[in-house]
Amino acid sequence: MDFVMKQALGGATKDMGKMLGGEEKEDPDASKKEEERQEALRQQEDERKAKHSRMEAEREKVRQTIRDKYGLKKKEEKEAEEKAAMEQACEGSLTRPKKAIPRGCGDDDEEDEESILDTVLKYLPGPLQDMFKK
Repeated sequence: MDFVMKQALGGATKDMGKMLGGEEKEDPDASKKEEERQEALRQQEDERKAKHSRMEAEREKVRQTIRDKYGLKKKEEKEAEEKAAMEQACEGSLTRPKKAIPRGCGDDDEEDEESILDTVLKYLPGPLQDMFKK
C-alpha cells in the first residue's frame, strides 16, 4: 500500500503528513542551515567570477600577442586615431569636409547657378542679354 501511495504522490511521501492535515515539524537548525547554504552559494558565485576573469585575462594575452605579431590595433585605438587624423586634417586645410564648413560661409548652390547664368549671358548678343536680365 505504501508503494501505491508513493507512486500516486509522485514520491512526495514526506509531505504526506501536511497533506493529510498533520502538523509540520520545524527543524531548530533550519535558519542556520539556510545561512550556510546562502554562504555556500555566494562562495560558489565568487569562485565562478574569479575563474571567468582569469580566463578572460588569458584570452586577452593571446589576443595581444596576435595583435603584436601582425601589427593590428584594438578597435578603440583605431577609432581614436581616425578621429585624431580627421581633426588634424581639418585644421588649416583647404580641402576640409563639407560638414566642417559653417553654414553661410563659402560657396552656396544659388551663387553657383547665378554665376553660370551670368557666364552664359555674356556670350549672348546684346538684345538677348537685355531680355534675360528683365
